[in-house]
Amino acid sequence: MVKNITLSADETVLRRAREKAANENRSLNHAFREWLERYAGREKAGDAFDALLKRLSYVRPGRKFSREEMNER
Repeated sequence: MVKNITLSADETVLRRAREKAANENRSLNHAFREWLERYAGREKAGDAFDALLKRLSYVRPGRKFSREEMNER
């Protein structure tokens, strides 16, 4: 369910944000919802990354690689 909220912002910042959103062919409301999703999900993303590192903690390269080997493409 989508809820309406009221925010306060500096008039100049709000004008620039509206212009930027218009240049990206989207509404300021859409841009804000995307930002809010990312902002709310930051902790979850960090937790997911930590969990991945724990799951992969058993992986070992078997030896140390030289600088040249690490930078090969």
